[in-house]
Formats: sequence, C-alpha cells, structure tokens
Amino acid sequence: MKKPIVVTVLGSAQTLAWASSYYIAALLAAPIARDLGLREPTVFLAFSLALVVSAFVGPWAGRTIDRHGGRQLLMGTNVLFAAGLAGLALAQGPWTLFIAWVVLGLAMGAGLYEAAFATLVRLYGHDSRNAITGITLFAGFASTIGWPLTAWMETTFGWRGACLGWAGLHIVLGLPLNAALPKAPASLAPAPAAAAAAAEVPPETEPQHPMLVSVVLSFVFAVAWFTSTAMAAHLPRLMQALGASLAVAVAVGALVGPAQVAGRLLEFGVLRRVHPLLSARLANLAHPIGAVALLFAGPALAPVFALLHGAGNGILTIAKGTLPLVFFGPQGYGARQGWLMLPGRVAQAFAPFAFGLALDRWGAASLWLSTALGLTAFVALMVLKAGRR
Repeated sequence: MKKPIVVTVLGSAQTLAWASSYYIAALLAAPIARDLGLREPTVFLAFSLALVVSAFVGPWAGRTIDRHGGRQLLMGTNVLFAAGLAGLALAQGPWTLFIAWVVLGLAMGAGLYEAAFATLVRLYGHDSRNAITGITLFAGFASTIGWPLTAWMETTFGWRGACLGWAGLHIVLGLPLNAALPKAPASLAPAPAAAAAAAEVPPETEPQHPMLVSVVLSFVFAVAWFTSTAMAAHLPRLMQALGASLAVAVAVGALVGPAQVAGRLLEFGVLRRVHPLLSARLANLAHPIGAVALLFAGPALAPVFALLHGAGNGILTIAKGTLPLVFFGPQGYGARQGWLMLPGRVAQAFAPFAFGLALDRWGAASLWLSTALGLTAFVALMVLKAGRR
C-alpha cells in the first residue's frame, strides 16, 4: 500500500477516534449530568480520569507497536472504544459512568496520535515526518466533523443514542480502516542509501545527553497539552473576561480549529524545509505573542490571538511526533514516545481545573500563566541543538 493511501486510511481512523472520545464530553456532559442526577463537573472529572489512564497506557502501547507494529493494536482500540461508548450509553450512576470512561481512557492511550505516530515510524522509519503531518491534517477536522455529528445524534436520539452511534461507527468504519493498514516490516534497518549517506556525513554537533533531551521534550509537550486543553475548555469565558460579548467569544473560538489546520499546512509546505526544532521554537512563541497582544489591546485583537494560538498548537502537534524521531531515531520510538508524553497527558487532564481556578482568581490576567509557560518552553527548546536533519 502506497504511503498516501496509508496516511488517508490512518488519518480517517484517527478522525473517528478523536471525534468519538476527546470531543464528546463538551457536548454530552450537560445531558449526561442532568439524566444521571449528577453535577456537570463530575462528568468532566470522569473525563479527566480517562486522560490520566491514557497517559499510563501510552508507554505500554508504544512498546507493543515497536515490537509488532500498530495494525492489530489499533484494531483492538476500535473494539475498546466501542465497548467504552456502549458502557457510557448504559451508565446508570457515577460508578458505571467512571468505569465507562476508564475503558475509553484505555482506548485513548493506545489509539490516538502517539500510537498513530509510532505506527508510521514502525512502517517508514526516518522517512515519517510528512506522513505524521498528513495524519494531523486529517484529524485536525475531528471537532469540525465530530461536534455537529454528536449534536445531531444527541438531538435526534438522545445522549445514549449518540454514544451508541459512535460505538457502531468504530465497528463498521474504524475497525475496517485500521485492518486495511499494512503489516509492519520485520525490522527497522535503514535503507542502504541512507546508511551510506549517514556514514559519509559527520554530525554537525556533538551528541546531547539523552536525559537532557528527554526532560526538555517532556516539559515542552506538557506545556503544549496544558495550554491547548486550557484554551479549549475556557476560551469563550476568557474572551468574556476581557470584555467581549458571548457572540464574539464563540466566533473567536471557532477560528482556532481552522488555524490549527493552517499551521499544519504551513508545516507541510514551507516549514518542511527547516529542522523540526526550529518549527517547534516558532510554534511555542505563537501563543505568548498573541496573548500579550490580546492583554494590551483587548478584544479588538482577539481574532489575531485565536489564529496565532491555533497555528502554534497545530505545529506543536506535529512536533510531538517529529522531535522524538529526530533526536532518538526510529528504534524504540513507540515506547519512548509514550514516556515522553506521559507528563503531558497528566497535565492535560488537570488543565481545565487548574486554569479554571486561575481564571476565577485573576480573570483575564490568568492569560499571563499560559504566556509564561509558553516562553519557558521556548527557552527550554533553545537549550537543544538542531544538528543535521
């Protein structure tokens, strides 16, 4: 199977996986809480638990892909997604609600971006950067497709019917898509031409200590997950704290998704010619620049903030896949990717709660928190040396 077809198949499966897990809580939390007699924060707590579970599943899933490839594991996650969604549809109280989200957390830990990136690296080795970008271009539309479809199913069939609908799509669509992926090669031995070129060309910089690189990348990815999740949860409220109307706040929030896709297209076009480390540095500056402009100029520059934040976040999503490949190579990529992303997944789980507290206490000034984190991540990336691509 040719690489563009693999990217299309895996990208479509990833769009379904994201739309039916990460993005359903925003629309279904209220009706679930109302029907089960719970407070809405309880539903989001269950969602946060799923994210924590996914963090600790990641290293195991990555190690499995390193050994056997991602095809069978991703097929298994379709079954897990379906089971978790069906369990959510049958939930009758807090215990069954939390159990269903734990199952979904297991599926998310082994079936979202990190697993898809590891699957591509297992198939293509060093030549995976464009394929990783292609996957994120497809899945960048997960909310664009998922939110309207979830809203339609909830309005037509109720929230339980929406969960069952997504569960069915995993069986009739997601499972065949992942089953169509090629089997992983027996080894990750480099192509002869690539090996010869590597032998002839000395590295531009001295090797950096693996622990230093790991700590820096883990911190940068944690900041990226924290900021993107905090903005996803609180952006409309943040805009209103700055004086924007609800209509303006919603309109600004709607710009983030297209900006993420635009950032990924920029990475696929212009930035593919530069080292991924430079792309990541520029992306880490995007949110702080937009935030400072917003804090000083007010809602008038809210669209600029949304576009910069979205574009930066889109490029950083790709960096989560490409930077570990650049610094450590394809051998053991899946397991290493899982460990590098573990702090980020935990930060993601607590981001809505933590940034919500900051917003309650400081109002619009809470944006200085995400600005400081972004600048710190930029400084951390400056410690690393790009070397040769």
